[in-house]
Amino acid sequence: QKLPGSYLFSEIARRVTVYSSEHPEAKLIKLGIGDVTRPLVPAVIDALHKAVDEMGQAETFRGYGPEQGYDFLRNAVAKYDYASRGVAIEPDEIFISDGAKSDCGNIGDLFSVDNKVAVCDPVYTVYVDTNAMSGRAGEYDTEKGGWSNIYYMPTVAENGFVPALPTEKVDVIYLCSPNNPTGTVLNKDQLKVWVDYANANDAIILFDAAYEAFIVEDNIPHSIYEVEGAKTCAIEFRSYSKTAGFTGTRCGFTIVPKALERKGVSLNAMWNRRQTTKFNGTAYIIQRAAEAVYTEEGQKQVRENIAYYQKNAQVIKDGLAKAGLEVYGAVNSPYVWAKTPDGMPSWDFFDLLLDKANVVTTPGAGFGPHGEGYIRLTAFGDAGLTVEAVDRVAKLLKG
Repeated sequence: QKLPGSYLFSEIARRVTVYSSEHPEAKLIKLGIGDVTRPLVPAVIDALHKAVDEMGQAETFRGYGPEQGYDFLRNAVAKYDYASRGVAIEPDEIFISDGAKSDCGNIGDLFSVDNKVAVCDPVYTVYVDTNAMSGRAGEYDTEKGGWSNIYYMPTVAENGFVPALPTEKVDVIYLCSPNNPTGTVLNKDQLKVWVDYANANDAIILFDAAYEAFIVEDNIPHSIYEVEGAKTCAIEFRSYSKTAGFTGTRCGFTIVPKALERKGVSLNAMWNRRQTTKFNGTAYIIQRAAEAVYTEEGQKQVRENIAYYQKNAQVIKDGLAKAGLEVYGAVNSPYVWAKTPDGMPSWDFFDLLLDKANVVTTPGAGFGPHGEGYIRLTAFGDAGLTVEAVDRVAKLLKG
């Protein structure tokens, strides 16, 4: 009941629904919610069909699976996502789930309500709202637009989108790179500062790497475990949603290293206990589909879809920049973060684009106090419609 208003994307959906009912002739183009539009690749579809057939035969039928995930997928993750980048992760440090969003919210089960939480600001709303639901966020301050027990770290253009270390004791630190919503990244040296801080202060980093597949620059880590010392202070979340189009198929995984302990307690063992108590595992057919992502054909096909979205991101960034907006992101990310013109409030600019250009975006204010004055646009739409949307916005801005 303490949560202010509704979930950001529910409010967007409400406003769009109202507008559509009042203007049924409007042809809306949605660049707001980060939902993919490209279909599942053939390698994944073939694996799904095969797994479904297996479930229809007594000899190959599977009931309850291991809550941690099947070995075939955990082994593939260890080999292709980590060993290929020189990172040694053991299969029993990998926990397959139904998506990074679930794990980012559920990880709070491991922490006391007294733990102080630090988040980048602006931030993916799930980090903050789930801590509020767990009673860890304190009281909501309407004037400041923040929670009393959340330590907000401004992550803005003025500091190069690199948050400063906390000036007070914090226990849990959320980092996301490539970042949602700003589309910016942290390099290895910048992440090392955080790893050293967490190890020195017994803090735990919750590292969201859901968009790592969009990284193109060589000096940007795909995993926090590429940074020395991270295994003793960090938990990492990954997702197949944006990587392989699994937003409607639901699969991801979380890495909890066995070296991560606090006060002699293994967080790997704690997370295992949590999962075996509250989760019955990701569906077998879905895990077989995820496994197919790592095949030679699967990788080729998935990379083609990612390249499609990367091109969209560049179209959005270039088009808005030419129209006079200050823009960030896109290079290593499917998101573009744009400053509103003349200091216009985020929701006002959202409504203006919806009403005058029939383009749906995401207001930056919904991501936290320091998101005010920005909007986020997603590259996950159709290529042709993305070009049209940018053209509409540009024409509106140029008058």
